[in-house]
Amino acid sequence: MGGAMRAGVAAAMAVFLAVALSGAAAAALPRFAEAPEYRNGEGCPPAAAGVCDPGLVHIAMTLDAHYLRGSMAAVYSLLKHASCPESIFFHFLAAEAGGEESGSGSEPEPEPELLRRAVAASFPSLRFEIYPFRAGAVAGLISASVRAALESPLNYARNHLADLLPRCVPRAIYLDSDVLAADDVRRLWETRLPAAAVVAAPEYCHANFSRYFTPAFWSDRELGARVFAGRRRPPCYFNTGVMVIDLRRWRAGNYRRRIERWMEIQKEKRIYELGSLPPFLLVFAGEVEAVDHRWNQHGLGGDNVHGSCRPLHDGPVSLMHWSGKGKPWDRLDAGRPCPLDHTWRLYDLYIPSNGSGGAASPASGPALSASLFSW
Repeated sequence: MGGAMRAGVAAAMAVFLAVALSGAAAAALPRFAEAPEYRNGEGCPPAAAGVCDPGLVHIAMTLDAHYLRGSMAAVYSLLKHASCPESIFFHFLAAEAGGEESGSGSEPEPEPELLRRAVAASFPSLRFEIYPFRAGAVAGLISASVRAALESPLNYARNHLADLLPRCVPRAIYLDSDVLAADDVRRLWETRLPAAAVVAAPEYCHANFSRYFTPAFWSDRELGARVFAGRRRPPCYFNTGVMVIDLRRWRAGNYRRRIERWMEIQKEKRIYELGSLPPFLLVFAGEVEAVDHRWNQHGLGGDNVHGSCRPLHDGPVSLMHWSGKGKPWDRLDAGRPCPLDHTWRLYDLYIPSNGSGGAASPASGPALSASLFSW
């Protein structure tokens, strides 16, 4: 066989292999129904010219195969309740092709392009971009946590938002994939951040803050209470699944490096047990601009070990958050849903492969019970 022919055969085989691998990855992704299309109401900003348009609301989320079902429901709920849905721009951070393993098994994550197609198929008019995230950027900094899912490199992608998003984007709302909006997200977007604040989030000062760190941390003369001395307010717990982040101030203060420094100390001294949350607390607790609790009714997934059912907190609800081990889609599929999981199901666009069950009917969009929420 001549050299040219061998080269042609090799090229053909490479193309065949690429197509086969792409098809296998695509087959691994769940299928979803197309969501209703929502349009801007009166008083909305003019149509955006591009990602730098000042009238946009910027939402940042991670995107992967295991949590894709949650992400789709989250996007659907955000659009459903937005007064200006066409003015929302989504920024999705996805693991670089072949660079990270899924939290649910050993298969590599699908290429960002395959995730792009899945999102576009369910939301044809959605304004969004996908940013590949290299697991190697954080892999050497991650310590063992209370459960394996918390060790996924993609959990740390939020630390790199200011590096990945366009420089013209002034701020972003970061949301976990297991949230459900019940209010217009523009209200959260308009949160005022005073000059001293980089992050805004609901705070929970009644929580036992000390339990987020090990006894070794509190007994260390160089660490412990000394770390939080001189901050604007006493340190309080806040959940990093819902945050408004000033990206310009983040870059100016090099906050990614500040978080990573605590991750390096953790490698040396083991000062916490709970994944990506404690480094954020070490940097920002006592400096966070407080947001109304209605914007993060968290803990609906139960604790990080058992994932038991939990009710809503007292007070109004603008955003529900299934933080913790139990995810509504897993509990629904297992036939053991918690009461609030049925509310999440109203936004579930998932199409089961066996034809049973099914997605929420997207013809008119889900309607939430008026008795469930206090406005």
